[in-house]
Amino acid sequence: MSSDIYVWIAALLTLAIYSFLYKDNPLYKAAEHLFVGVSVGYSIVISYYQIVLPRLINPIFHEGDWVLIFPALIGCLMFSRFFQKYDWLSRITIAFVLGISTGINLPLIIQASMLKQLQGTMLPMTDINSILIVVGVLCVMIYFFFSSEHKGIVSSVSKIGILFIMVGFGASFGYTVMARISLLIGRLEFLFQDWIPLIK
Repeated sequence: MSSDIYVWIAALLTLAIYSFLYKDNPLYKAAEHLFVGVSVGYSIVISYYQIVLPRLINPIFHEGDWVLIFPALIGCLMFSRFFQKYDWLSRITIAFVLGISTGINLPLIIQASMLKQLQGTMLPMTDINSILIVVGVLCVMIYFFFSSEHKGIVSSVSKIGILFIMVGFGASFGYTVMARISLLIGRLEFLFQDWIPLIK
């Protein structure tokens, strides 16, 4: 077995997390709380050294960029959540962040989720894949077209659209399961190679 104390800690925490497969228990809760605490602490340190220090403190106190005090004050308003009497001040920060995020992300989402999808659909139908994409998009769109009753040819086409939707959901689910199985294999390799070297 490994003599590295860090390998032992990682292995025991891994087993504590997998103990949830039996039932909820104190070992799982302890490992879960430790994971959340370490993640939050790590995020705070990374945020301080990669964002707050180089983009706020250093520009203000070493470069004289005093205008950055205003966004700093807006950010500090989030801490008003700890005081019930003044927690309404945090809404200013939330509204500011949501407004800026929406303004920045909306064109990007339209570009990535709509225009690129349309561009990927409008392909020359020279092979079976392109034909399937165009037919699938049209059938799914007709399935979600509720302005007319689904009867006759519309009903038949919408049923084909359901098949394409099910194939899409099945592929997404299979991809998700495959990713989780890959994580499980990685953990098992760690346990039986690094901790208990049973696998060469």
